[in-house]
Amino acid sequence: MSKDRSAIRHLAIIMDGNGRWAERRGLPRTEGHRAGAETVLEAAEGARELGIEYLTLYAFSTENWKRSPLEVNALMNLLAEFLDAKLPRMLEKGVRLRAIGRIDGLPAKVRNKLRAVIAATAAGTGGTLTLALNYGGRAEIADAARRIASDVKAGKITPGAVDEKLFGRYLYDPELPDPDLLIRTSGEMRISNFLLWELAYSELYVTDVLWPDFDREEMRRAAAAFGKRERRFGGRPGAATENNATQPTKGV
Repeated sequence: MSKDRSAIRHLAIIMDGNGRWAERRGLPRTEGHRAGAETVLEAAEGARELGIEYLTLYAFSTENWKRSPLEVNALMNLLAEFLDAKLPRMLEKGVRLRAIGRIDGLPAKVRNKLRAVIAATAAGTGGTLTLALNYGGRAEIADAARRIASDVKAGKITPGAVDEKLFGRYLYDPELPDPDLLIRTSGEMRISNFLLWELAYSELYVTDVLWPDFDREEMRRAAAAFGKRERRFGGRPGAATENNATQPTKGV
C-alpha cells in the first residue's frame, strides 16, 4: 500500500513577526516575544488535532546572539519562564519536549531547566514538540561533519561508509523525520538557515500572519493548502505513487 503523501507527519515553523506585532501595538519588542511564547503550546495542540506527530519551532538561532544584549537576555529569561510555566500543561496534554541546536551554548539556568523539562516529558505520547535553540542549519551540518571525521579517525567508520543515510544519523536529533511542510509567518520569503539538510524536499507555505496571531485556524489553512499539492521528490508526476516510493529519510 502506498503512503498517504497528503498527510503531514512533521511540521516545521519559522516563528517570525513577534517584534512587528509589538511595534504595531506600541509595545516593547519583549512583549511581542512574550505573546509569541503563548502561541507555542497552542500550535502544538493544534498540530496534534491535525494528526501531526512532530512540530519543530525555530525559537532562537545562532545569529540571534547578534541582537542587543537587552533583547537576548529578555529572550533567555522568557524561555526559562516558559519552561517553568508550561510544564504542567505539557504533562497534561502528553507533549514530549525535545531540543536541537548547540544547547551547551545556552546560559546554565536555561540549559538546566530545558534538560529537566525534556526529562519530565520524555514519556509523553501526545506529540513531539522540538525547540530549535542556539540553532543554525549550517552549524548542524558542520557539527555532524566534525563528529563523522572524529569517528573516521577513531576507526569507528570508514570514509567509504559515509553516505546520506549515515550522515543523517549524526544530525542533532536523528529520530526526527524530515519535515513534510515548512511554514514561515510574517511574509518573509526565506528559510533563514533553518533545517538546511532536512528541508530538501519539504513543501513551503508562507503567510503574512505574524506569529503571535497564528492560531489553529491558520494552521488548518496551511494544512489544507499542503493537501492540495503533488509532492514529486525530484521525480515526474505520479512516479512516486506508481513506484510506492516514500519520502527520503535520515536513516533512523
